[in-house]
Amino acid sequence: MAPPRATRTPRTPSPDLKHRILEAAAELLRTEGVGALSMREVARRAGVTHQAPYHHFEDRESILAELVTGGFTMLADRLAHANEGVARHGIRRMLLDSGHAYVGFAMEQPGRFRIMFRPELCDPARFPAAAQAGERAYIELMRMVVTAYGVPDEALATLHWSLVHGLASLMVDGGMADRMPSERAQRAHIDAVLEAFVDMTMASTAARRAVS
Repeated sequence: MAPPRATRTPRTPSPDLKHRILEAAAELLRTEGVGALSMREVARRAGVTHQAPYHHFEDRESILAELVTGGFTMLADRLAHANEGVARHGIRRMLLDSGHAYVGFAMEQPGRFRIMFRPELCDPARFPAAAQAGERAYIELMRMVVTAYGVPDEALATLHWSLVHGLASLMVDGGMADRMPSERAQRAHIDAVLEAFVDMTMASTAARRAVS
């Protein structure tokens, strides 16, 4: 009677491999742009075989969706941390910290930031986790507005979002960072812009309440 044939346990894809692929993709986005991102090029940058990315990702869009989801998760975490500091530091500091959280994220993660607000690259219907992560970040934005102004005002939320997103875009891709001689100068400029914006917004809101 022949001995029983040994069964081979399927290999589980390594989490480290997934991390390496995502980091390589984010760096590729930062240096070359989304047009250069392909499964083959990501594999080459990660130093793995051409087939290795398929152990974790179905296609190029799946990699982009994972980067978008992770980006919004990181951003939401930073915004939540800023919101939670209001009891210790007050409303003005919370608003400033929220702005720094947004712009700082964009400057530290430019590859992710560039694709997070482009639904043609990450279809919400196909990748609901990305949409949910984006919604969580918006919830933290609205939480900040309610804490600062007492009402869930969509206009105020859009105003704050527009300012920090515009500032982030100028620093990342708009050439503004190139005008600054050093990282210290860049951060000083961001400080000045956010402080001016927060002071104007708070003063305007207080004036409107006074006459209402």
